[in-house]
Amino acid sequence: MMKRRDFVKLSGVIAASAGITLPSASLWASPQRKHLRIKKCLKFGMVEEELPILDKFKLLKELGYDGVEMDSPNDLDQREILEAKEKSGLEIPGVVNSVHWKSPLSDPDPKVRETCRKSMETALKDCKTYGGTTVLLVPGVVNQFVSYQDAYTRSQEEIRKLLPVAEETGIKIAIENVWNNFLLSPLEAARYIDEFDSPMIGWYFDVGNVVRYGWPEHWIETLGERIIKLDVKEYSRAKQQNEGIWKGFEVELMQGDCNWPAVNKALEKIGYEGWASAEVKGGDRKRLKQISDEMDEIFGLV
Repeated sequence: MMKRRDFVKLSGVIAASAGITLPSASLWASPQRKHLRIKKCLKFGMVEEELPILDKFKLLKELGYDGVEMDSPNDLDQREILEAKEKSGLEIPGVVNSVHWKSPLSDPDPKVRETCRKSMETALKDCKTYGGTTVLLVPGVVNQFVSYQDAYTRSQEEIRKLLPVAEETGIKIAIENVWNNFLLSPLEAARYIDEFDSPMIGWYFDVGNVVRYGWPEHWIETLGERIIKLDVKEYSRAKQQNEGIWKGFEVELMQGDCNWPAVNKALEKIGYEGWASAEVKGGDRKRLKQISDEMDEIFGLV
């Protein structure tokens, strides 16, 4: 199958021979560039340069990022983080709960669920301190020991206990779609959010995570205003079929099966404005610059 970039290059050769001038290749990604207002972000753990926190923040700002998301709870010096934010001008739009996989809210053991709930309370307070707006939460995990119904019921019960803390801090709980065998359709995802009947919970939509079994643009249109943040990654169905399901993620942005023009069109349709956070393999300065440039191309930020 010919990739989109290869098609653009081939089209340019054909057009040149015919004396036709084509638009810049970067324009394919976002015909809605005048309408989308996206701020670029990535996860702090993606920065693999051996630098102090302040210098990492300055590096990201220099490379064109608007913000960086932290994990919470974490072992970092909070004063150092706040100083880095102030001196670099880099925002911290949100945090990612660092406990939800190891101790999920769907676990049969109440003590395990309590561990995750307390970590969420810490994360909500940390996010407020950082000046962010959301805490990313994987709500539960379905496996041979945890039924779908139990995961649904338990996670909602625990999240309802957290809503007063969300209201107190003003920080929203953002549920993410991941490969946790749970909330596998956009209709169900929308219902899950709506059943809380609270403005303090929404959806952290991961574009690449649904490509294996769906189309991101369909999810976006269904979830609509429930989407409060975006994670950006890619997925290749060909690599999935030929090399294994996890290999599908081992592809660069715009080299997989995410239809970014359709994604942008869906985002414009629902009126999305806000943060898009890269969640891909990180690295050094060169690698982080590559990711920044690719995000510019995807969302038409150049």
